[in-house]
Amino acid sequence: MLRRLFVFFALALALAAPAAAQDAADAIVRLNRLENQMRQMSGQLEQLQFENRQLKDQLRKFQEDVEFRFQDLGGRGGSKPAAPSATPSPRPVQPQAQPQTMPQRRSDVFDPSQDPNAPGAPRPLGTTSPSAPLADAEEGQEGEQFAGIGELIEEEGQAAPGGAGSGMPLPQGAIQTRPNPSVAATSLGNPRADFDAAYASFTQKDYDQAEMGFRRFLQSNPRDRLVPEATFWLGETYLQRNRYREAAEQFLNVSSDHPDAAKAPDAMLRLGVSLNGLGARDRACAVFAELDRKYPQASANVRQASEREQKRNKCT
Repeated sequence: MLRRLFVFFALALALAAPAAAQDAADAIVRLNRLENQMRQMSGQLEQLQFENRQLKDQLRKFQEDVEFRFQDLGGRGGSKPAAPSATPSPRPVQPQAQPQTMPQRRSDVFDPSQDPNAPGAPRPLGTTSPSAPLADAEEGQEGEQFAGIGELIEEEGQAAPGGAGSGMPLPQGAIQTRPNPSVAATSLGNPRADFDAAYASFTQKDYDQAEMGFRRFLQSNPRDRLVPEATFWLGETYLQRNRYREAAEQFLNVSSDHPDAAKAPDAMLRLGVSLNGLGARDRACAVFAELDRKYPQASANVRQASEREQKRNKCT
């Protein structure tokens, strides 16, 4: 009988041991969680205490600053005027004017009465000129980059016929004036077909025919979306024949009238090449520098060509 009881208790203990171990493990896990929560709460409490100290310091500094300002204003204030007589009268008697001591003025305070035209001085209403719009300012900055190029092209165009008439040799890139034949009548009526026909002549190096084709396209379709590209290739027909003045004129049109066109970086590059052909090396270097600044995302071919031209012209 005792033997059976002993066996029973042994079995009960064996069965209860895993449960007790599981309970102990659960208790340890819970204890760890409580410790982590306590750490987090302690950290948050320390953060709040730190922020509270900062707010107290800021409030104390603000109060000190306010008190200092009031004391400064009180120290610089003038004497008060004398009070009127307390004797009743039909009309109050104004006190005698007494010299009032003006508050001492700081030496660094701006006085608009001394210099009314200084920046920041008040102006009468309606006398200030309106500010220039942002778009006009940007156009003005961009116009400065091409300052003098249009005049240079016009001067070259005016010098060309005079040089020919006086018997002196024409400068490089200058051409004699000649009447431009009308090309609008030979248009095919399809802008894309006119453009493709002119470009085909250009690829075949028939630059005279390509010039006629692109001019025909531009005369017949002045508002077409292919106008910037046609103007660029018209300039290329001139550049391939060393007619630098006319080439520069077309490339300048693309750069100034269509700065966002796909061919605008190429046009600015070829404008610099044309100006260099005219002997305007400084203006060519300025155009190459503006190309690098204005079109940093230009194709690798354009950027490499710009670097080569700058090295060739010894641009600084």
